[in-house]
Amino acid sequence: MSVARLGSMDRRGFLENLGRLSLGAAAAAGFSAGVASSQPAVEKAWEPVSDRKVRVGIVGYGVCQFGAAFGFQDHPNVEIVAVSDLIAERRAGLMQACRCDKSYESLEVLVRDPKIEAVFVATDAPNHAKHCIEVLRHGKHVMTAVPAVWGSIEQAEQLLETVRKTGLKYMMAETSCYRADCHAMRHIYRAGGFGKLVYSEGEYFHFSPTPIPSFNGWRIGAPPLWYPTHSTAYYVGVTGGRFTCVSCGGFDAGLPANKPGANQYNNPYSDEIALFQTSEGGASRMLMCKGVQGVIVETGRVYGQRGWMQDTSYHGLMKDLPDITPPPLPPGMPAGGHGGSHGPLTNEFITAILEDREPLVNVYEALAMTVPGIVAHQSAIKEGQTLAIPQYDRA
Repeated sequence: MSVARLGSMDRRGFLENLGRLSLGAAAAAGFSAGVASSQPAVEKAWEPVSDRKVRVGIVGYGVCQFGAAFGFQDHPNVEIVAVSDLIAERRAGLMQACRCDKSYESLEVLVRDPKIEAVFVATDAPNHAKHCIEVLRHGKHVMTAVPAVWGSIEQAEQLLETVRKTGLKYMMAETSCYRADCHAMRHIYRAGGFGKLVYSEGEYFHFSPTPIPSFNGWRIGAPPLWYPTHSTAYYVGVTGGRFTCVSCGGFDAGLPANKPGANQYNNPYSDEIALFQTSEGGASRMLMCKGVQGVIVETGRVYGQRGWMQDTSYHGLMKDLPDITPPPLPPGMPAGGHGGSHGPLTNEFITAILEDREPLVNVYEALAMTVPGIVAHQSAIKEGQTLAIPQYDRA
């Protein structure tokens, strides 16, 4: 099955194909594979946990228009109070897309609105940590686009300290975590279907001969693994484990943005491939590549003591798989892009606020997905030297 097909598959189709592919592939390979049922799964109905509306502000409507893409405006437990973007035209577009009649000229002004209790930060990556800290310091919960921080371990520590001090909800909207394959891997792992992972892979290929337009040109020549989370989610988002050290190789595919003096990062690499050691004692290969001709895909694979999984196919010893049905969404709320992950991420954040619990990708998981990429780039610059990765544990 192609990754493109997986990304566009609906939930019922995913479960039907999981059963067919798992059993067929397992028989051919001589493994015992389990599925919850050979019959098409019945999709769960969404059940509200509260009738309260969380009052949300949304900031950022750049080239990807993520401010509106995650569906806050369609969630029945959300009232969008105000939006913001530094550019007036985009601000107007975000107001229209979110069906909101109030806007502010900047995040710094929006966070002063006492009516707002949570903010979605969809701004430029270099400002994610700064903006989230500003939101939290004004007493508001925050969900941010990826990555959590941009190339700065110091910012990671500042962000963590702020979350701890405020006690507010922080969530990083890592899309791979709610792709159908990664979601299934996580539940099978928790049920013991893989045992400890011996090896895992996460891949984010995004062929980009010319940089995607970006605020202040932050994307031009950026170190690939400063944007690691679509890949690293295929270990951290599956197991809740950690990367402990890394050796990374960099490659120059000859893109203009990576020529000497062509970018603000002095970064020569269009592609980076990292080999991590994991807290389970296994190994994990994670990459972010922009120079591989024509490939745009986010995917991963996991290989454990009791089984392995690629795309939608589980092979292993588990006789009956756990419930891997993707989480239901409110009626009228689209699953959205990145493999139908946008809607589930928003629903998880809002539900976490309503239930007063930590969201799936809290600050500890967010830093565990982001910081290893920063260290991996340092390793690549040092010609693959093995480097230790900072660990952020609960206080």
